[in-house]
Amino acid sequence: MRFLPVSLNALLVELADLDQTLALLASLQREPLPGVLELVPAARTILVQFSPSATDTARLVRAIAARDLSQQVRRGGILVEIPVRYDGEDLAEVAQMLGITREELVRRHTGSAYSVAFVGFAPGFAYLSGGHESLDVPRRATPRTRIPAGAVGLAGRFSGVYPQASPGGWQIIGTTPLAMWDLERPVPALLQPGFQVRFVDIATLSEAARAELESAIAPKHAKPAAPVAADGPALEVRSPGLLTLLQDLGRPGQAGQGVSASGALDQGACRTANRLVGNPSGMACLETVGGGLRLRSRGDTVVAVTGADAPLTLATAGGARWHVPRYQAVALADGDELAVGEPAAGTRCYVAARGGFDVAPVLGSRSTDTLAHVGPPALAAGDVLALCAVARGAVVGDAELPPDDLPSVHEDVVLDVVPGPRADWFTPEALELLARQRWRVTPQSNRVGLRLAGEVPLARAITQELPSEGTPTGAIQVPASGQPVLFLADHPLTGGYPVIACVAPHHLDRAGQIPVNAWVRFHPIRPFEAIEC
Repeated sequence: MRFLPVSLNALLVELADLDQTLALLASLQREPLPGVLELVPAARTILVQFSPSATDTARLVRAIAARDLSQQVRRGGILVEIPVRYDGEDLAEVAQMLGITREELVRRHTGSAYSVAFVGFAPGFAYLSGGHESLDVPRRATPRTRIPAGAVGLAGRFSGVYPQASPGGWQIIGTTPLAMWDLERPVPALLQPGFQVRFVDIATLSEAARAELESAIAPKHAKPAAPVAADGPALEVRSPGLLTLLQDLGRPGQAGQGVSASGALDQGACRTANRLVGNPSGMACLETVGGGLRLRSRGDTVVAVTGADAPLTLATAGGARWHVPRYQAVALADGDELAVGEPAAGTRCYVAARGGFDVAPVLGSRSTDTLAHVGPPALAAGDVLALCAVARGAVVGDAELPPDDLPSVHEDVVLDVVPGPRADWFTPEALELLARQRWRVTPQSNRVGLRLAGEVPLARAITQELPSEGTPTGAIQVPASGQPVLFLADHPLTGGYPVIACVAPHHLDRAGQIPVNAWVRFHPIRPFEAIEC
């Protein structure tokens, strides 16, 4: 084993091959280590995320290094058959690459069973190992910007099925009507680690069997309904601004289905807003980007706004208008309207309402994951958000001082980072450049990540393809362009580009408040080195 630093609350265990990875994963699942919060397995690595208050890196390394990897992981149990139309865009090219006919490629793909090794990239996306030993093909040199849901692909020795339309670089050899991800199922992901999978050529089925199959397993596309108020107090959305979402502290623990935690980008601001109105800190807030959010109170309500330095205006039904403070509970009478203006610093405001928003959770959270399309939809004008009854004994919190160091476009934003886990994939000059150079936040940034642009790109010392591995929030991933992407809460669970460093946990909230066109500097808080056992 090799142990690599990821952040102050995460480490990466690198192993010799997939068999060792699965053996360690089975051991850690069978006998969990105290303090470990999440395990994200990949082809040759396991990302271990932990609570620093319950354990530490040295203790985890000693315990993991002592695990026995000699036992083969037993596969079996559930077998899932996936019907495929072998009509993919890359079918002929892959067959030519392998020196066989298209018919022989289909025969080899359907001729043996696969195992679900791990899940990542997107909810329900399973990396399937096994199959015919000849089916080993590289990813496409140029990824496609959109691959349809149900596309069946090959990459390296893995096979997989795209659960939803997304960009991707796998070689597409067919499509399936079977839904890999369906929130109407008790367990939305069809494929779980350890399942067996066999592909079936639809062309070999009878016409009646094909028609029955199409009608029985066609994917559902129903979206969660917009929230609607009951008879009690509520907030009506007059304008959602640029983007307003429901966000709480996220849905950790769903890595087995390929779902990242998501949640509020500034979790401290979310907690504070709830505390100010007397809610438990983990309840959902409205996270709004930039200005433009306007809410009208139906009945008497109490709200608080935290986060970005944005002006707040209260207008009564009678026409009176005045400014109200941030970081303080504000009582709204029936018909009052609260408007959030454009921030002078920071970029995201958080609105909590006393009692909390009466919206059904998805996988245990009310957060909206914009990449995975999990959670309530973005708010729209006319939506009415019902409020829950106030818990007995809830007390409105005292006003607090707003932060005075929010990121802005007027001065460089400094973020502490931990070099690794793949810092050694870059040249020494690139590591020095990461800390020395200013990086501009481009307009292509969103909740998935901050896309950064620097005058000089980061050069790699190792140029080979990196097998997909787990990536935490705060990871600074460097694609082939050399221009880094700082992953935020809605990032994919696994990634195939090397991570040069990770933002330290104490600066993640700060990263979530950085506006477009701001300049970022990275401050390494320790040198990169592999962790000794």
